[in-house]
Amino acid sequence: MNMIHQLHQHRTIRKYTSQPIGKDLLNDILEAGVRASNTGNMQMYSIIVTECQEKKDALSPAHFNQPMIKNAPVVLTICADFRRVHQWCDINNTEGSYNNLMWLLNETVDAMLVAQNISVAAEAKGLGLCYLGTTVYNAPQIIDILSLPKGVIPITTITLGWPDETPVLTDRLPLDAVVHFETYKELSDTDIQNLYKEKEMLDESIRFVQENGKENLAQVYAEVRYKKEDSIHFSKVLEKTLRSQGFDL
Repeated sequence: MNMIHQLHQHRTIRKYTSQPIGKDLLNDILEAGVRASNTGNMQMYSIIVTECQEKKDALSPAHFNQPMIKNAPVVLTICADFRRVHQWCDINNTEGSYNNLMWLLNETVDAMLVAQNISVAAEAKGLGLCYLGTTVYNAPQIIDILSLPKGVIPITTITLGWPDETPVLTDRLPLDAVVHFETYKELSDTDIQNLYKEKEMLDESIRFVQENGKENLAQVYAEVRYKKEDSIHFSKVLEKTLRSQGFDL
């Protein structure tokens, strides 16, 4: 398949067959992952591969019991990791300083680049995947389950498996909503209304609004799906977790 066409056809797969992913195929995908661009070619990330059912069952509550964690043959937890580089510096008689805010951002970007490479490679091989944004919500539990030492923080999770569904393509905003040429272009209220109109008119969006008793889709996102109080709570938990894992914020 043409790579551009493949990217245009990306679908989130949450249901998988029971067919396992062979070791050679998984290693091939992981090798593609680590070829991703990264800051200074320091590769300050780690990938935890979970195939054991018992371990997947343990991870499930940390991802709010989304069923794909238990049902996927492979769960990948991709972490920011300064521990390895600090250890390398220590044994070479120098001091690493990669546990600060700037490097946390670098390490997070690098981890996500790896995640995207893995996703593209997996789909090229016919596998399906689901990216889970729940990883940072319950980082303390994931740290405990996966025995992540200081210097390592989970950033994102990807489930992999052979697809057992063919969902419709998820909507995306038009390019005019997200692409700016030369300088940032401020959008007027009318621009915003026009850019979000197609998304708001989808049957799924209308159903979300009705089911949640709201006036519009923005209210569903801000007042139901991603509430302010939840964001504040999990932000405090995450900040505490980062500090306990050795990040100097």
